[in-house]
Amino acid sequence: MLTVIISALNEEKTIASVVKFCLAVPDVSQVIVVDDKSEDQTASVAKEAGAQVIISQTRGKGISMRDGIQQATNELIIFLDADIDPYPEGTIQNLSAPLLKNEADFVKGAFARNAGRVTELVAKPLLTILFPGLSSFSQPLSGMIAGKKKFFNKIEFFNDYGVDIGILIDMYLMKARVKEVNIGYIENKSKPWEALGKMSKEVSRAIINKAQGQHSNELTEADVKSLETINGEMNKVLKEELSGFHKMAIFDMDDTILKGRFINECARKFGFFPQLEDLRVAEKDPIILTKRIAVLLKGRTMDDLLDVISHIDIVEDILPVIKGLKEKGYIIGIISSSYTLITNYVRQNIGADFSLAYQLEFMEGKATGEANLPYYFFGSPSSVCGHSFCKTNALQYACEKYNVIMKNCIAVGDSADDRCMVGHAGKGFAFVTNDEILNRVAFRSIKERKFKMILELA
Repeated sequence: MLTVIISALNEEKTIASVVKFCLAVPDVSQVIVVDDKSEDQTASVAKEAGAQVIISQTRGKGISMRDGIQQATNELIIFLDADIDPYPEGTIQNLSAPLLKNEADFVKGAFARNAGRVTELVAKPLLTILFPGLSSFSQPLSGMIAGKKKFFNKIEFFNDYGVDIGILIDMYLMKARVKEVNIGYIENKSKPWEALGKMSKEVSRAIINKAQGQHSNELTEADVKSLETINGEMNKVLKEELSGFHKMAIFDMDDTILKGRFINECARKFGFFPQLEDLRVAEKDPIILTKRIAVLLKGRTMDDLLDVISHIDIVEDILPVIKGLKEKGYIIGIISSSYTLITNYVRQNIGADFSLAYQLEFMEGKATGEANLPYYFFGSPSSVCGHSFCKTNALQYACEKYNVIMKNCIAVGDSADDRCMVGHAGKGFAFVTNDEILNRVAFRSIKERKFKMILELA
């Protein structure tokens, strides 16, 4: 006779059907639902459907499986998932047949669906290296399994996504007779992409931990170096290949997103416009000019500066254009010769993802007159442009951080400071400018204060 164990967490919609499916099989004499501290009616629905219900001691699939095994009255045990409805006809018979015929001690269920992303990208490559005897399994992460209780009692259950691969490896290491059978077609829900990172990490850890326990005296330094090299090269290739799918749009802020320049409005409000104009005429070095302009803001509070930016209008269609770009998969950034206090204010108001700008120094809420220029504006041996200080360096930094290739970037700017950035981007836009060089290097020139062309050509 067979015991079916079903671990369940918040599966009130499907658990009754799964329990009834199991009880309809003549060889099944016990159905145990291990409720993993559900917050819905899973436990009561399962009990009403005819299952023996136990509440797991601690939330986690591994603990739930172990709790179920302890309550099993039969030697042959089948584990099924609680969220699949319907199961293919004959699922239980296919899983149990090799056990009943004494052809296997442990059975792994496979089904007619392509193996998942973590299986193909993580589990199979690691198994090929560390446990080549298991590399032939088509779906090593499948949770639909069957086996003999005496074998289950000897293994260690991980309490995360690594539990299923851990069981398979333990059975293999115990020299159990392991078999994979196809149970038919299943509509199995794919994990959301947000969960793939966690799943990959836990599956990798489970495989490597088992390998360390088995081969701790056999793995040489050369083996470890080989694994490190393979991992490094795989990550490098993945980063290079995946970068082609990522896109980014960078906007200058002053006279681009804003209908005006922040420092000009400060000069008008605080009365230093003549000094600002004199600095612009006398000082051509952008680094020294930035430092000297910051002195003009000395003593101004954060509230003073935020009040100025709050009164500068933005281009009317920036919000729908950014929304449209995000829907097309673009990361949105601001690269500006202004200050992070101001660019972050604008970033939050337009829904951009990040901003890169200079850092105005404050002490006790007041500007000290010092401005720090972040390292990513400065050139390096890997810089794509020849300028020692340039917005293109910041663009390249953003590309590396967000894994975007330069040709997949849009850059929008209005002044001579933006020429290099606009020229190096895959699609550079000169925005309402009188700078003829900027117009020449740009992919397109926008003549009216609207960004709709960018969205149309993205």
